[in-house]
Amino acid sequence: MTRRRLLLFALISLVAFPESLGFGADAQQPASPRRVGVLLVNFSPDSTEAQAFRQGLTDAGYAEGHDIVIVWRTASGDYRRVPELVEDLVQAKLDVIAVDTTLAAQALKRATSTIPIVLAAVADPLGSGLVTSLVHPAGNVTGLSSMRAELNAKRLQLFKEAIPSLTRVAVLWNPDTPPHAKMIEDLKAVAPSMLIELSFVAVRTAQDIGPAFTAVSRAHAQALYLLPDPVFNTHRRTILKLAAKARLPTIYSGRQYADAGGLMSYGANYADQWRLAAGYVDKILKGAQPGDLPIEQPTKIELVVNLKAAKALDITIPEAILLRADEVIR
Repeated sequence: MTRRRLLLFALISLVAFPESLGFGADAQQPASPRRVGVLLVNFSPDSTEAQAFRQGLTDAGYAEGHDIVIVWRTASGDYRRVPELVEDLVQAKLDVIAVDTTLAAQALKRATSTIPIVLAAVADPLGSGLVTSLVHPAGNVTGLSSMRAELNAKRLQLFKEAIPSLTRVAVLWNPDTPPHAKMIEDLKAVAPSMLIELSFVAVRTAQDIGPAFTAVSRAHAQALYLLPDPVFNTHRRTILKLAAKARLPTIYSGRQYADAGGLMSYGANYADQWRLAAGYVDKILKGAQPGDLPIEQPTKIELVVNLKAAKALDITIPEAILLRADEVIR
């Protein structure tokens, strides 16, 4: 009888006072996780850069899978996949989307004017038409630029200082990458003052990489200058192997090349860019309007020199360059 009375009392309490047991209409419900999309063309979800983004969100107080969900989409360096990935993300009911390349960011901006877009490492947001002002971007786009105006010229200058005998340099570029035309003009403007003759070899897909090195050889180039590009980054192992086989000293824009065996790199720290991009996402999730958040320029420009590669190429890097380097790989 006692057990029956206790059961009856519990049932009566549930009907009469549901709120006390957490079943009422006004009971506190767990908040839905915020949904963040990430469109990668230059990097992969398991890259150092993507992990820096994750860590940035963790540092901001988010727990992935609990109060935030990251929806990853990657084109693996293939621009042809971008339209379908953009459409997929725009339809996924996201709170914000982070993106790593100009072309993908432009596609996102055309596809939505309501979902906030955070640029993690876009070369020239103003020149590419993504924003109307770096200080007051307006619209639904904000984030970080990965390029300072003087970066390309400075990279070529450092290359010349590292190898003073350079007079013929081949430049690998991608006609489908919007900022490359401006970068080429920057290089053309400064090369004569360094007594360097430039030749330009176009690469659009991975299949073009092998023939490009044949063209570089025919141009009798002494060295190679690689513009930052998703095709190059995705297939950097192939490029590093071909450059080593051709005994071509090469300068790159990202330290991932020097870490993997390339001679030199000079450019923004992309992991740092992605960590900072997470801060933009946090501000937007807390109510900030993207158009009110200024575009930031790179905060960390790194020079990395790989002396193992220099030794293999029988090159002696001047002490002045080594002293200026942020890291020397020995």
